Amino acid sequence: MTVNEKKVLKRKLQKDLLFFFRYFFKKRYGYKANIAPHHKKICKTLQKVARGKIRRLIINIPPRYGKTDIAVISFMAWSIANNPQAKFIHLSYSDDLALDNSSQVKEIIEMEEFKELFGVELRKDTRSKKKWYTDKKGGVYATAAGGQVTGFGAGTSQVKDDELPDEMFSDGDNFSGAIIIDDPLKPDDAHSDTSRTKINDRYNNTISSRVNSRNTPIIVIMQRIHEDDMSGYLLGGGSGEKWNHLNIPAQDENGDAIWPFKHTTEELETIKRGSSYTYAGQYMQTPSPKGGGIFKDEWFRWWQYLPKIAYKFITVDTAQKTKEQNDFTVMQCWGVCKEKGDLYLLDMLRGKFEAPELRKKAKEFYAKHKHNTIHDVRLRHMYIEDKSSGSSLIQDLKAVGYSIRAIQRNTDKVSRSHDTSPYIEQGRVYLNKNISGIDDLESEARGFPNAKHDDTLDPMMDAIDIAFIGSGSSAVAAMMA
Repeated sequence: MTVNEKKVLKRKLQKDLLFFFRYFFKKRYGYKANIAPHHKKICKTLQKVARGKIRRLIINIPPRYGKTDIAVISFMAWSIANNPQAKFIHLSYSDDLALDNSSQVKEIIEMEEFKELFGVELRKDTRSKKKWYTDKKGGVYATAAGGQVTGFGAGTSQVKDDELPDEMFSDGDNFSGAIIIDDPLKPDDAHSDTSRTKINDRYNNTISSRVNSRNTPIIVIMQRIHEDDMSGYLLGGGSGEKWNHLNIPAQDENGDAIWPFKHTTEELETIKRGSSYTYAGQYMQTPSPKGGGIFKDEWFRWWQYLPKIAYKFITVDTAQKTKEQNDFTVMQCWGVCKEKGDLYLLDMLRGKFEAPELRKKAKEFYAKHKHNTIHDVRLRHMYIEDKSSGSSLIQDLKAVGYSIRAIQRNTDKVSRSHDTSPYIEQGRVYLNKNISGIDDLESEARGFPNAKHDDTLDPMMDAIDIAFIGSGSSAVAAMMA
């Protein structure tokens, strides 16, 4: 290769991230990368980040669709090829993943062709995958999203123009690194409120402060796994920042596969049939799937006229706190059909109540249905989860002679939903369109288990357990007198 050819190649590699990715992909693996339109979108968007046009970016994309190869490994190596002073913090849900990505960036920089073209080498004393530097004081710090980030900041506070390569990202913009967060939470932790809250809070408390300049970009790349995952949290204003959003679902608006090399339309439909709510989040980037995930819209029945009722009972799910972001307290009154034993929702109360008001509302709801003798049927019991504010409510109401039964939920919500959803699918659960809060129940059922709230579903699942299962997840006998 002549000197002029090297200069032309260097210029093209520095100017075009997609070309850089394809070039070094083939050098590393010995075959060409399979490029799809969504890869071009990612590269164009990341080049806007490098030009200073985007400071906060979220990319949502299905798993194994090239996000890490392009947006993490190649982007960091490409940036260092342009500016050897660029500093990156790279975070993922585990140390192993973050360190593996960091190691692959190092492998590119250590290639003889990279050194020859860009005049950049790793510092001689750099051995760690976790933290390493170039000979021009750039580098990468890689760790788990929940791990410690100390002694390193992303970007640089000041870069001298005469220290930069001749071919820069754009006229006058000195891009000098970023924080790149790739899959901050593993899918197995999607339904853990504790895990999600920990990572989301960590963004505000620690991650966002690890920048050396207010102009240092932050990039989040992930598949959607929950309505309140880091993407949902940030897009919903959790950090107070404005985020650019590149959303890449596995199927386009016509239902066609965006990358048939990875998944054909038929293969995607097969994945969807296997788990519609997983598919909606991880593949379509809509973690509240239309039509329901575990609870399908079409499964519910709606009653207009009540049949003869054998007995009534109340189920109660109390919230732990009353702050705006916390769940609601929900009370539901259910009737069991005398002839077929089907379950009918008669009434519901949903709200956020402090302890004194909670006792008052519970007494009022109990009295309302104790004395409302629908079909001359008496109210049997009020079932309350024996946890948090529910425990004290149980004691208070028992002390004044109310017929209260404590519920011990011994399994997680998703397991309980799989136990109870077959009764809804069989058409044995009837809802009431004329009661307050029914729209919330529909919405929560549609989005479960990825919706932010599911407070109406717990007492519904308790009711199904009481009426049909008897000794299942609630551990309550169905026919206790």
